[in-house]
Amino acid sequence: MSDTAFPYQDASLAIAARVEDLLARMTLADKAGLMFQPPIQVADDLGTRVMGSLSNRDLLERRITHANVVATRSAREMAAWHNALQREASEIGLGIPFTISSDPRHAFTDNPATALMSGPFSQWPEFLGFGALDDPELTRRFGDVVRREYLAVGIRSALHPQIDLATEPRWSRGIGTFGQNVDVVGRLGLAYMLGLQGDALGPQSVAAMAKHFPGGGPQLDGEDPHFSYGREQVYPGGRFDLHLQPFRDLLDAGVSQIMPYYGMPVGTEYEEVGFAFNKQIINDLLREELGYDGVVCTDWGVLSSQFWGVESLTFDERLIKSLEAGVDQFGGETDVQALIDLVRGGRVSESRLDISVRRLLREKFSLGLFDEARYVDVDSADELVGSADARAAGLEAQSAAFTLLTNGEGAAHLPLSGQPSVYLEGGEPGDFAGWADVVSDPERADVAIVRLNAPWEQRGGVLDSFFHAGSLDFPAETISHLRALSEKAPLILDIYLDRPAILAPLLTFASTILVNFGACDEAFTRVVFGAAEPRGSLPVDIPESMDAVAGSRPDVPADTARPTFSYGHGLRYADWTPAERPAASTTSIERKTETARYDLTRAALATVVEDDEARDILDRMGFDLREHPAYPVVSLMPMEAVFEILAELVPSDTLQDVRGSLAALPPR
Repeated sequence: MSDTAFPYQDASLAIAARVEDLLARMTLADKAGLMFQPPIQVADDLGTRVMGSLSNRDLLERRITHANVVATRSAREMAAWHNALQREASEIGLGIPFTISSDPRHAFTDNPATALMSGPFSQWPEFLGFGALDDPELTRRFGDVVRREYLAVGIRSALHPQIDLATEPRWSRGIGTFGQNVDVVGRLGLAYMLGLQGDALGPQSVAAMAKHFPGGGPQLDGEDPHFSYGREQVYPGGRFDLHLQPFRDLLDAGVSQIMPYYGMPVGTEYEEVGFAFNKQIINDLLREELGYDGVVCTDWGVLSSQFWGVESLTFDERLIKSLEAGVDQFGGETDVQALIDLVRGGRVSESRLDISVRRLLREKFSLGLFDEARYVDVDSADELVGSADARAAGLEAQSAAFTLLTNGEGAAHLPLSGQPSVYLEGGEPGDFAGWADVVSDPERADVAIVRLNAPWEQRGGVLDSFFHAGSLDFPAETISHLRALSEKAPLILDIYLDRPAILAPLLTFASTILVNFGACDEAFTRVVFGAAEPRGSLPVDIPESMDAVAGSRPDVPADTARPTFSYGHGLRYADWTPAERPAASTTSIERKTETARYDLTRAALATVVEDDEARDILDRMGFDLREHPAYPVVSLMPMEAVFEILAELVPSDTLQDVRGSLAALPPR
């Protein structure tokens, strides 16, 4: 057939006309497939199935043409895979193009698991770091970088921004928000959305999916609704409308997509069912009251695994209830046949599918996917993704987002100068070359520097390990170790603040405390030695104690009593001028003797299994972990978290032997 055999293929026609022409030609299977958005893997062969999951070709055969890309490769490989997928889609049925979506990929992390997701993209602070800077212009520029890098590899839908309010300190998703202040979240969320979409959705846009409607922050006890124990969303302070406000801001500006959260409202006027099943929330509030006619996509797996408040319903009944609520697309689901059967059985009308399909098609046409924007330039992908300019801008933003909470006198006063002797934990000594002599004994140091993460409690499940939850208190052994260090040299602490840790005990012995929101060692040394200035201000309160957290209301910002540091706190360097880094040869680095090949608290399973010696040790368990159905997820986890899961599958003596043998592997 020619490129314009049918009106929907004619780019000169209005989008509405093209949508109606295509809709009239679609089969029931075409329509049903469009309403599912599962994960997808980058694959050299579109027919490859990874650990029992559906292949790219399987998805196409089900007429699924929206999917969330999980892991990554080089930019060129991703672009080539995307084009191959689009070519195959063009030959199936009516040739409906694929829409690739992605979770955030541009935040720096030193977590090996998460780093596997980042791949070739430029690295910036987490969204909470942008909240610390409260700079809409910078945030829009960041959104534009994300747009250009996504476009280069064929990603056309961003499963972000997360415009929830971080009002519950224990909640694991706070790092993905812009903080607790509703005005800041609204203006930064809007700036980021405009960076992705532009003033109107078009062929050079990336569609933005604002989440988690109607505001996911007020979780009971700070638990996350990915899990049944965190399903309740509560409003003891009566602030439902406050959490809704950022969505109003983005809806007024034309946000393309909306994602409801897993949670269910408790103690409100709304039905106590998950938001994806809640007609009062989606149809009545979002559609009718707020006038939204864009795409509503559920969070991942609400039909098959996280169906809170509707546990007594069957899969089919949950699907029907979600459609009746006003959902257009089912994230993380693949059972297209179930929807087809419901229509054929008369339980769902095909005209109901048409309502959602119109919205989904309208977006594909608006993005130019039926026309010139269907394919990407493979040869330019590596140049466009992670360019030197973008990486430099990301490094600058990482540095700027550092927030200085205390700045002691004497040797630990920032910025450091004069090439001091430094004892270092949690950083890369090589990044201190030129700035300082790195020594292996704190007794010989002018200052001790420790980089560490905010505390969290390890839980046993596969998914649980990806969500830092529980107490915000540092373990007693951590406090004891840091106190002992401070007795040998003045102590500078830098804490990755993915959750607002209880810092009060540290103030009794730490000279200087910085917090970051995703920053590499180079960004850290730039700040510590004055090549860059920390310009962040706290985007959330730092609670005084866990008792204060327990006594606060989850939906109310700044509700913990006597916070150690309040929202907006952040010191600045006095009379600061940028320092120049001396030559590396002017300092020395004493490297600690490595005693083990892997730090099992950090080394991801995917890294360990690439080591032949390590894999032989793992094989002692009697099965190949790579054949486990959950491997695509488990492979991203650090080994200690994997051992927690394996405790239910492997005899304890065997597991102890495997752990001990891996820990004993000598350095290479």
